[in-house]
Amino acid sequence: MRVLVLLLLAAGAQALAIGNRFPKAATASRISNLGQRAADLIRIQPNTRLGVSVPNEASDVDKVDTTPAASPSSSTLKQTLKVGGAFALWYILNIGYNIYNKKVLNALPLPYTMAAVQLAAGLLIFVPLWVSGIRKAPKLSRENLKNLFPLASLHTGAHLTAVLSLGAGAVSFTHIVKAAEPAFSALFAAVLMGQVFAAPVYLTLIPVIAGVAVASMKELAFSWVSFGNAMGSNTFSALRGIYAKKNMGNPQGENMNSANLYAVLTCFGIALLTPIALILEGGKMGAAWTAAVAAYGSQQLLLWHALLSGLYYYSYNEVAFLALSQVHPITHAVGNTIKRVVVIIASVIVFGTTMTPTAIAGSSVAILGTLMYALAKNYYQKKKD
Repeated sequence: MRVLVLLLLAAGAQALAIGNRFPKAATASRISNLGQRAADLIRIQPNTRLGVSVPNEASDVDKVDTTPAASPSSSTLKQTLKVGGAFALWYILNIGYNIYNKKVLNALPLPYTMAAVQLAAGLLIFVPLWVSGIRKAPKLSRENLKNLFPLASLHTGAHLTAVLSLGAGAVSFTHIVKAAEPAFSALFAAVLMGQVFAAPVYLTLIPVIAGVAVASMKELAFSWVSFGNAMGSNTFSALRGIYAKKNMGNPQGENMNSANLYAVLTCFGIALLTPIALILEGGKMGAAWTAAVAAYGSQQLLLWHALLSGLYYYSYNEVAFLALSQVHPITHAVGNTIKRVVVIIASVIVFGTTMTPTAIAGSSVAILGTLMYALAKNYYQKKKD
């Protein structure tokens, strides 16, 4: 719990102090501690749920626990606080990623390079966990790698197009457009898997599509590049989910829990994006970097923000898994909806983005529609089962 509080405080202070320089001593301390604090929180071990140990059968037989059992109400409260803390941390890390990513892209318009750097920053988190033995390293055969490559390609495409969208337009606009992802998921589920939902589920997509359309038309800083890439990210994300479902039975290798799967996909992404970034942006990196340092006023600060965006990106994805895997699908849907609202509001405040009343109304309808879709889908799925 102490680690959670420390990371919450550190992340909150960093996100809110976005425009300020970091004192050298404090910066060094944060750089050295951030990765370990995040790693301590997000590491996944057998029989562990959000830091609450689940006894093995052997320990139950061999040992007699003489400590008083916690009351049900106390245990429930403790679990609620832990899950709530994980959700709060998920939101804070997500806000931090979006803020630092946009801030760096505004000064350094090299989105392919930034997307690759952000994935590479994840190495600072999961490689030490593997080397130290805190988390068992995955063991993959050539066949395993072959099975994972399509999923990794879709994952990389979703990340790259999201970064391209965020770089070309407002953070709030990208997240409004990305609210349309359920429509893509429903379409691909029907076309590729033959999965047809109940009619009311599809009806909930009407406010999603209409809200995104209205918000886009009234977006003061509308960008086709941002819009197109946000739609591309929706496409890649939906296809990634469909592919993962269709290939759940394929062997993935040893020690491949969800955390290690995400780490392996990140390694694939680094290998895929790095050569693309060098080909497309390598020739202009020098001039762009010089201009970005001049805009920032400090090379150290620019490097720190670029690194932070990557650490936040990797950490919020792992924390999201921990938070969402422990709750009911309805709680998942509500939490995901609130996350999008929180990110939009935070970005509007930090970057001073102007939204017209019509755009606000459209985005509100779209986001509410995504919640309705998730609730309706869960309701009819339970009814079917």
